[in-house]
Amino acid sequence: QVQLVESGGGLVQAGGSLRLSCAASRSINVLGWYRQPPGKQRELVAVIRGGGTTNYTDSVKGRFTISRDNAKNTVYLQMNSLKPEDTAVYYCYAYGIDVWGQGTQVTVSS
Repeated sequence: QVQLVESGGGLVQAGGSLRLSCAASRSINVLGWYRQPPGKQRELVAVIRGGGTTNYTDSVKGRFTISRDNAKNTVYLQMNSLKPEDTAVYYCYAYGIDVWGQGTQVTVSS
């Protein structure tokens, strides 16, 4: 069973930055970051494929960057210019095998 372990969440002021990490127990071709704001449904934030191509939801374009280190089986989400509406539990997801990480809380104060 593949495991995904997220880290890097926390409390930050609006305008600040955080970097999330998701370490996989083995190589995964397509990985994504999702988030679930309080009282809302889980939504896609960004996806990265094995070749490095990426996609972002419109609300984070220009502020968030997804990247990966294949040697470490790790995917990152660099989040800049954070806004209070970015507050959510952020989850890592492995496409193809339908595996979720445990989630990490990101709270942005105004």
